Parts: sequence; C-alpha cells; structure tokens
Amino acid sequence: MRLINFDGRLQVSTRSGLVDVEGESHGYFSSHPQKIYERWAEFVTWYTGNRDRVTPAQRGGIDPGRLGSPVPAPRQVFAVGLNYADHAAESGVEQPESPVIFTKFASAISGPVTTVPLPSDTVDWEVELVVVIGRGGRNIPADRAWESVAGLSVGQDLSDRGRQLAGPVPQFSLAKSHRGFAPIGPALVTIDEFADPNDLTLETRINGELVQFGRTAQMIFPVPALIEHLSHTLELYPGDVVFTGTPAGVGVGRTPQRFLGPGDVLRSRITDIGELTQTFVAREPLAAPV
Repeated sequence: MRLINFDGRLQVSTRSGLVDVEGESHGYFSSHPQKIYERWAEFVTWYTGNRDRVTPAQRGGIDPGRLGSPVPAPRQVFAVGLNYADHAAESGVEQPESPVIFTKFASAISGPVTTVPLPSDTVDWEVELVVVIGRGGRNIPADRAWESVAGLSVGQDLSDRGRQLAGPVPQFSLAKSHRGFAPIGPALVTIDEFADPNDLTLETRINGELVQFGRTAQMIFPVPALIEHLSHTLELYPGDVVFTGTPAGVGVGRTPQRFLGPGDVLRSRITDIGELTQTFVAREPLAAPV
C-alpha cells in the first residue's frame, strides 16, 4: 500500500488512481494524513478487506507539487547520526558503539517537492530512509520491531553546518530544523511492498550529478536495532518519525567542502519509494523596522 498526502487529504495511490480514504470509508476514517496512524491496525484491516471494492476518486497523473508529507505532524521526530561506516569515516570519527540520537523539530517537515530558502552558505544534504511508527510502545524487541512500523518513506536531513558546528558544543537540532529542512515523501510505503525492507538503494543528485549512493543494508544499526534502542528509553507513539542516517557523500566531508547554493536542485531517491526534489533560493532579507 502506498499512502500519499494529496492536497492535504489522505489517499491510497493505486495503479487505477487515487482512493480517497475519508470518502471511501464514508467518514469512518479522517481525511487528515496524520490521524490515520492513531488507528493504523484498524485502517489496514479495513483497506485490505475492501481493496477490491473501493473506487478511485481520481485517475491519471499526479502533480508532485500538490503532495504534502505523508506524515505531516508527528509527535516525535528522531534522527540518527553516523549510522553508516563510510559517513563516520568521512566525518573523521570512529563508528559509534550505540546509536547517536538527536531530533529535528516538526515545523521543518515539508512535502516532497519544495522550494527551500537558504539560511546560510553552509547548507548540506543527507538522504535518509524515514521510518514511520504504526504501533508504538516501550521496550520493543528488535525481533518484533518491524511489526511496529507503518511504512517507509524518503527523507532529507538538510543541515546548516555553520550553525551546527559553531559554539562550544554542536547545535544539531536547531541547525537541522530551518524551514523546509525535513522534506518527507513522496509516499509512505508499507513493508509488504518491499522484497527486502532491510536493503534499499539510496542516492542523491545535485543538478544531475550523483553525490551520494548507498544501501540501507550498510547501516551500522539497522531499523529493528534503532526501534529497540529508542523504545528502551522512551515511548514511541503512532505516527512518530525516525530519520535513520545517511551514507557517505555529504558536502562537509569533501575536500574542498561543498554546500548548496541558490539555483541548485537536489534530488533524493530510494528504490521502490520515490524521489524528493528541493530547489534552493537565497533567503529573503529581513524587513527593516518601520
């Protein structure tokens, strides 16, 4: 199943067209994409049982610019640092012995096709697999962790490196939470759609140039280990988001370092999920006080 946020309404994207969840359920389920995770098991049961009877409300192509994040307002957003050995190496640090966790604030979340104002000249890219929780809880064992996952999506952990590394201690969360710094999409894809959800290809291109390429099988801490680790400390809630880390190829790890500039187009893709497209523009100057 592929869930999308189309014009702010929850839709199931099928080969025949878009199925409007609120309309087809006669109002039993909300049109708001975030609310479906609170009733995830019930929704999956309903859709599976009615798959052959629902009628697509819209057919034909979809304008990607009308898509929002399939998880637009999570209660918690987690991110994982240094989760690929090659990225740890380019960062000049040893592989971590346990997951490195920080957060991105939910106001940074956007849809898959956006225009992003640059807050500085040190904005970097990081393509990441995004995990969305469908069934929360505490102390979830790794061997049951996939049962807690609603689905997977593509994310970009955009980062203002100048702000992140300035001062006596790093400012990860603020530096990674500017407007538009957490695009997610284009769809949430349920686990049953993948031949192997543990091994998906990620790539990033800037103006057509390949700058990142990796496989999620290269994660130091795979998805089940991350869910186990997080849930042993805190409670996971339905609809929570986990950015799972990025492979090598980011700008700050290059010699010379490279960052995004006005006019750059960033495309981030994960096999069997889809693509994000961010176009960067100069930040508008602050208005002078009247």
